[in-house]
Amino acid sequence: MATSNQTAAGPIKTMRKGELTRAAILDVALQLASRQGLEGLTIGLLADQMKMSKSGVFAHFGSREDLQIEVVKLYHKRFEQEVFYPSIQDPRGLPRLQAMFARWIKRVTVEIDSGCIYISGAVEYDDRPGSIRDQLVGMVRTWQNALHRSVQQSIETGQLRADVDAWQMVYEMYGLILALHHDARFLKIEGSVQRAEAGFERLIAGARNIETPDATKHAAPRRAAR
Repeated sequence: MATSNQTAAGPIKTMRKGELTRAAILDVALQLASRQGLEGLTIGLLADQMKMSKSGVFAHFGSREDLQIEVVKLYHKRFEQEVFYPSIQDPRGLPRLQAMFARWIKRVTVEIDSGCIYISGAVEYDDRPGSIRDQLVGMVRTWQNALHRSVQQSIETGQLRADVDAWQMVYEMYGLILALHHDARFLKIEGSVQRAEAGFERLIAGARNIETPDATKHAAPRRAAR
C-alpha cells in the first residue's frame, strides 16, 4: 500500500511543480513582451532569462505562437483583476464608469515604464491576420463592450442624458488613454495623467443630465492614486 501511495503521489507532485514552472515562465515572458513587444519574445531569450534549456521551455508551450497567446491571455487576466472586477463593486451607472476609468488610468501610470500589450500589440499585429491578432482584438473588444455597457447604464439611471452616444463616449475615453500613453511614455511630457483625467471629467460634464441630482457625490474619489 505504501508503494502504491508513493507512486500515486509522484505524478501529483510533478504536476504541481510543472504548473509552478509554467506560471514562472509566463510571468517572465509577460515582462519581456511588455518591454520588447510580443514579436521580441523568443524561446531562446526566455530560456536565457529562466536559466533553462530551449527544450525545457518548449515542453510547457509547444511553440512560440502558443507562448505569445498565453502571454496575451495572462495580460488580459491581470487587466481584469486590477481594473474591471474591482470597479463592478461600485454602484451601476456613473460611479462604476468613473471607477473603471480611474483604475484604467492607474494601470497606465504603471505601464508608462513597462509598456502596454494592448497598445504595442495593436502596432505589431494591426495588419497581420492570425491567432495572436484574433486574441488581442477579442480582448480589446471585450473591454470596450464593458465600457459601453457602463455608459448605457449611466444613461438608464438618468445620470447621463438620454441622447448621449454611448459608443462615441467609449471612443473618446479610449482616445484619452492612447494620448496619455503616447505623451507620457514616448514624449515624456509631465502632467499627462492630469490632462487625461481633466479630459474625462470634461467628457462626463458634457454628457451629464443636469436635471438629475448628482448621484455620485458620495462615490469614491475619481482621481487615480499616483
